[in-house]
Amino acid sequence: MLKRLSAPLFAFALVSVLSLTYAQAETVQQWHTLELSFDGPQSSETDEVNPFTEYRLLVTFTHQKSETTVRGFYAADGNAAESSADSGNVWKVRFTPEHTGKWSYTASLRKGEYIAIDDSPSAGTNIDLKNSKGSFTVIPSDKSGRDFRAHGRIVSNDGYFQFKGSGKHWIKGGAGSPENLLGYVGFDGTFRQAAEARKGEAATTEELHVFEPHIQDWKAGDPTWQGGKGKGIIGGMNYLAGKGMNSFYFLTLNILGDGKDVWPYTDYEERERFDCSKLDQWEILFQHMQAKGLLLHVVTQETENETLLDEGNTGLHRKLYYRELIARFGHHLALVWNLGEENGPVHWSPVGQSSEQQKAMATYLDASDPYNHPIIIHTHSTIADKDHLLPALLGHQPLDGLSFQIDRREQTHGEVIKWQNKSREAGKKWLITFDEQGKWYRGALPDSVDPRHDTLRHYALWGALLAGSAGVEWYFGAHYEHNDLTLEDWRSRDTLWDQTRHATTFFENYLPYWEMTPSNDLTLRTDDYCFAKEGEIYTIYTPDSTMTDLDLGSSEQVYSVAWYNPITGGELQAGSVEEVEGPGIKNLGHAPEVIDQDWIILVRKKK
Repeated sequence: MLKRLSAPLFAFALVSVLSLTYAQAETVQQWHTLELSFDGPQSSETDEVNPFTEYRLLVTFTHQKSETTVRGFYAADGNAAESSADSGNVWKVRFTPEHTGKWSYTASLRKGEYIAIDDSPSAGTNIDLKNSKGSFTVIPSDKSGRDFRAHGRIVSNDGYFQFKGSGKHWIKGGAGSPENLLGYVGFDGTFRQAAEARKGEAATTEELHVFEPHIQDWKAGDPTWQGGKGKGIIGGMNYLAGKGMNSFYFLTLNILGDGKDVWPYTDYEERERFDCSKLDQWEILFQHMQAKGLLLHVVTQETENETLLDEGNTGLHRKLYYRELIARFGHHLALVWNLGEENGPVHWSPVGQSSEQQKAMATYLDASDPYNHPIIIHTHSTIADKDHLLPALLGHQPLDGLSFQIDRREQTHGEVIKWQNKSREAGKKWLITFDEQGKWYRGALPDSVDPRHDTLRHYALWGALLAGSAGVEWYFGAHYEHNDLTLEDWRSRDTLWDQTRHATTFFENYLPYWEMTPSNDLTLRTDDYCFAKEGEIYTIYTPDSTMTDLDLGSSEQVYSVAWYNPITGGELQAGSVEEVEGPGIKNLGHAPEVIDQDWIILVRKKK
């Protein structure tokens, strides 16, 4: 699609570029993004000398405690989100410093055939840059609350998410639909490629996402672009953050896939040239999501296109794709790289990447990403498929874990425990997040169809978290309104967001969950879940309000007993028994209200 630059916009863009190019950064806040611009050769998205393959910008940032080399990217006129420009002479780099104090940087722009994927420092020829060296001082961040800049970068550590800055652990609860979030009407060059839907996917319409119901959630001061574009999608993120959600699962490439409306390239058939203005508009959205405390769960491909790039290998096109994603978006603090949705060959999708190709992707991403973001892979839905495909990935150090899919939600608890145990035994405990709940045509139903979400809450939410999962995101089934491809209004699951927030709040407020393990053998019931740090703290999910017995072992400590309502949340409540003393098996009494619902029991050693 053509991009036209009006005279007024061009003038504005030029002023913006000059100010960015020649302004000297002096003070930057810790964990905030520093964006530097450099004047390079005049080029364009369609130039015969491809700026995305034939140039390489590297910027090395040095502090007394660390040195980090970050790749830059071609940025057209430097203001493409506003101007829609596809040409210019600006290259940029984005960097988030983790240490306070004095920093310096040195930039290098080199030209050569496919130098963009060449790691040799001496490859190509050097191009002189103005202001190729500089310095700045990093001071503490002034952010607070949900904004990730108040906490630092999220990394994977022993099966859980953790902030690298504060050391605080973080548990995920968010949205997994629509997966084609970026198929949005306000992004340049975005359209839906017409094609027949395959059996087993949500039906799409001819329309891109507008998210009109969420325009009301956009607030004065929130970002837009090009005179007011983006209010629906920005407002939608405001709504989800306001409900306490902290993550979103979305695709960056669905060519040949379900939606056929998301790609970073200048065209559906292109693989070596990227759309500068579209990607800068994505960046506006991503910045807002980070400020609102929403992790970017970046799913880089789906099952239908996992062999689209280099026939599944990590060759020219896959390397270019990953390098561009890292250069433009890797600076974000809360980001997970997902190698692919439903990845690997199965009977209904026999053309897929092999385990060696999967490991090569993980290895390349791990080596190319200077920020050490978690790397995971989305599984197929059945136990048999996971048992067949996943063992070959166990112990592969660059892979941090699994984005779990299960077609029968009642299997969640046992399957998460199984793969955590297998990965631990193989030498690296996997971070496992539960991101797609079956059946594929049902998923997380709208509140109007399933007002209480009893089975989701039982098996998927608490079943996953009390098995040691690092979090949950909700997939919306294909056969219902506001599904995985057509959702326009996240209020369709308003109650589900509340129940998810109640669960993550409980974990954050009451549990050292990273020190706890599934311990179902400590209770006498067979239909509950027990999560424990034995001798210290126990959490039990019971599917009803009747009595539960807990084995305190040889401990002679006194423990408090409190109950938590997973449907309404709120404060801890007293049941019929308020404390127990070990050793041995002790009855925990019954819930504050003997009603037809599930409860959470919290048993803690008294000081």
